[in-house]
Amino acid sequence: MKSRLAIGFMLLVVLALPYRAPAEEAKPSENLLNLVEAALANNPELKASQARWEMFRNRVVQAGALDDPMLMLKMQNFQIRDPFNSQRDTMSQRVIGISQQLPFWGKRDLKAEVASKEAESFKWQVDERKLELARMVKETYFQIFVTDKELEIVEKNIRIMDDFIALAETKYSVGQGPQQDVFKAQVERSKMFDMKITLEQRRKSLQATLNTLLYRPAETSVGKVADFELKPFTWSPEQLRAMAEENRPMLKSLRALIGKGEAGHRLAEKEFFPDANLSLEYMQRDPAMADPGYDMYALGLTFNLPIQRERRHAMVRESSAEIAMATAELNTLYNSINLGIADNLAQMERREKLTKLYRTGIIPQAEQSLESATIGYRVNKVDFLTLLDNRLTLFNYERDYYESLAEYQMRLAQLEALVGKELQD
Repeated sequence: MKSRLAIGFMLLVVLALPYRAPAEEAKPSENLLNLVEAALANNPELKASQARWEMFRNRVVQAGALDDPMLMLKMQNFQIRDPFNSQRDTMSQRVIGISQQLPFWGKRDLKAEVASKEAESFKWQVDERKLELARMVKETYFQIFVTDKELEIVEKNIRIMDDFIALAETKYSVGQGPQQDVFKAQVERSKMFDMKITLEQRRKSLQATLNTLLYRPAETSVGKVADFELKPFTWSPEQLRAMAEENRPMLKSLRALIGKGEAGHRLAEKEFFPDANLSLEYMQRDPAMADPGYDMYALGLTFNLPIQRERRHAMVRESSAEIAMATAELNTLYNSINLGIADNLAQMERREKLTKLYRTGIIPQAEQSLESATIGYRVNKVDFLTLLDNRLTLFNYERDYYESLAEYQMRLAQLEALVGKELQD
């Protein structure tokens, strides 16, 4: 009996000491900046957005260019009964001509402006996509961080539960504890193991997500995320709104769309005026029937008749609706930015306070409570369920602490995407 009590006492000593993870082979830590840069360099969706912008950028020159001139070659007033004889009729002539379509004054510039504003909108959408991609990389990065931390905590508690099981079995074998304590400890260990399996699966999924953003094989190993501390955040809501006004690419994209609609509106109004076609013809004649056959020329100017008024009025209404739509989308985005700034700041403040509370108050207190319960259980003043409950309480607080750390950083990443600028080094 003394031997068993000694074993139980040694297990209690182990429980009372702070946990030290077994030595593992050091894994290189991932660098967030390098991951973001790799995503911006390799992500195929971003490259598609850049190619789309390049495509629309090259439409600007096309939109402002004149149509190709038309070259005309014809044989005029030749007789059918002698189709190649130009001397049977004085009006037989060989004609070469050229014509050029000339849009009404200002149309070409407006077409080029419409195409330029559309291309500018896509240019800013590329920058917007870069912000979104960086946000997604950062969020996945910190999700991996909290998942790894939870895995460490779970593995630590599985080992502690092994100690609890051994302790409960020892006390049961010497008649100082019920067998139910052993079963309870085994159930809790199984729950921890189930949680470990879930976390390992989540880790693999997050690794695949990050690798997909970086356009590399999904199975590529992703290292640990180094520990970090929260930095003071000093930006006010007013400063953040001003920052978004100056830097957010999507705001600039929507302003460009408004500019496109306004240029399109002016272009639609010019459709009520006719376009012109300028032509020049040279007619070569041969002498025929005492006619010396002098050469001739023709100079012409023709206009289309813009009588389809309803179609042109519809073009004006279409451009007006485009302006209204882009303006409403711009106001919606402003509203979303204001909400996002307020919500993220509130969540960051909450998480910052929680991390400080967990680190300086709750977790140390929970550790003291566990130590007290361990000592009480050793002298049979505390039952096993109380000891187990104190261990699980500390377990949950440790998880909540790291979750708050990661959530703070993810909210910061969302805030940076909202205002279009890095807020911390």
